[in-house]
Order: sequence, then structure tokens, then C-alpha cells
Amino acid sequence: MGMFRGGERGGRGGGRGAPRGGGGDRGGFRGRGASRGGDRGRGAPRGRGRGGGRGGPAKTHVEPHRHPGIFIAKGKDEVLCTRNMSPGVTVYGEKKISVDTDDGEKIEYRVWNPFRSKLAAAIIGGVKDIHMPVGSKVLYLGAASGTTVSHVSDVVGEEGMVFAVEFSHRSGRDLLDMAQKRTNVAPIVEDARHPLKYRMLVPMVDCIFADVAQPDQARIIALNAHYFLKNQGHIVISVKANCIDSTAPAEAVFAGEIKKLKAEMIKPIEQITLEPFERDHAVIVGEYRPAKKPKLEPKQED
Repeated sequence: MGMFRGGERGGRGGGRGAPRGGGGDRGGFRGRGASRGGDRGRGAPRGRGRGGGRGGPAKTHVEPHRHPGIFIAKGKDEVLCTRNMSPGVTVYGEKKISVDTDDGEKIEYRVWNPFRSKLAAAIIGGVKDIHMPVGSKVLYLGAASGTTVSHVSDVVGEEGMVFAVEFSHRSGRDLLDMAQKRTNVAPIVEDARHPLKYRMLVPMVDCIFADVAQPDQARIIALNAHYFLKNQGHIVISVKANCIDSTAPAEAVFAGEIKKLKAEMIKPIEQITLEPFERDHAVIVGEYRPAKKPKLEPKQED
């Protein structure tokens, strides 16, 4: 009976019924060369079925976004990304995407998570312009540990510069670590309410991005704009309604902030909410001291 034990169990093992000591059938039927699934009576060979059904990994194609310095990676999903200024290094555990060019060069991109960055949420939400072209100088207020700062660093490129101001010393340490690998980031651990303390470090800039989440943030932004922002420069502000007035509706808070900005010679251009990434948040884009339109002279009648 011991001889037929493997066979009587139903073609399940084929070779398993052979004497244990010899191992010849077991090696023959269960080795790499034979179809494992077929000998078990389960249909097509297992290795083949798995590979054929799933296929290889989807090839990722990267194309430029309408905002300069930003890209869209199209593979299984479409994601926002920036070209990594420091290849091989991540800042907050973000996914990296490597793409081979026709010239044989490998380019690395970093996925920009809109749930971790207000600016990325605004871009996905359809903001018309972030006013941070390649080569521009950006003053970033409320830099935190440098998550969004690192992507702005990628966007402005090596010819640009990001002056990142953060008050918290704990977050400032992370910001300093990130800046060591990025030559176009100048970390400043200071209070944005007192721009005089860092006036010797920051030149005139093209754009101010602010995510300070303070009740007096309009005043903070205006104060920095008066010191550092060029005429006809732009501001991009992330407004959290609950930080300014938790009792008023979000729309009323946003309208109040726009009114404050107008009083500081900042002309609002655009407002966009950050749903579904952030609740009761909006991004406001404005122009500082816009150029006055020339007055049309009345036509003289002959």
C-alpha cells in the first residue's frame, strides 16, 4: 500500500508518491523545469498564469505641466511631480520616479503630494499662475520642516533662490538639514513678524508665498512685502479660516482677508478653495503695487 499512497491521493502530487529516499520523481516533477501547477491537477502552470495575467509594470510617462518647472507623471495614476534637484534624496518619504530620456540620460522626479502641500493642492485645483517661474526668487513664510519648500526649490531651479523663514526651532532643524543638500534654499529661523531681523539676508524677491496660519497673517505678509517684494511682484497666501476666526463662515473670513490685503496695496487676482485636500482653506493670489493704467486722454473734436 505504501507504494501507491501518492498515486491514490488523486494526481495531486504525481511525483510525491515515489519512495522518499530516491527523490528522483520528486525532483523531476517539482523541479524548475516542469510545470508545477499541471502536476497538481490545477490546470495551467502556476508560474505562467501569474506572470501572464498581471503583466509587467506600467511604463511611466512624464510631461510638462502648464506651470513652468512642474510636471505630470502618467502611469497607473496621474501624479504631480517636480524634477529632483538632489537626485537620490527624498525630503519627507515621497515617491521617486526615474525616467530614461532618448539620449540615455536618467532624470529623477519627486511626487508632490497635495495632501501634504497647500501649494500642490492649489495647482491641482486649477490656480491660473503661482508666479514662481524658473530662475525666480521666492520668500517663503512659514516654511515648517521644508516639505513644500523642497518642491519650490525644484521649481525655481539652480538659477533661482528660496528664502525660507520658519519660527519654530524644532521644524527649523529639519529645514536646515534639507537645505544642506539644496544650494538654492536659504533657511532662516526667525519670526516672520519681525522682518528687520533678517533684512540683511533677503534681497528683493519676485514672489512671497505664505502659510503662517496666524490671525494677523495679512499684516505679516504686507510687512514683508513692503521690505522685500518688488513692485508688480506677487503674493500667494494659504488662508486657514479657523485660525483667523473660528466663529465666522469660511467665505466671510476669506472676504475679510482680501479687504485687508487691498488696504496694503495688494490687488487680489485670484481665489481658489483647497477642497477636497484641505477643509475651510483657500489660496489667494495677488499683485503688489500694480502698475497704474495710463489715463486715456479725451479725444478732441475738430
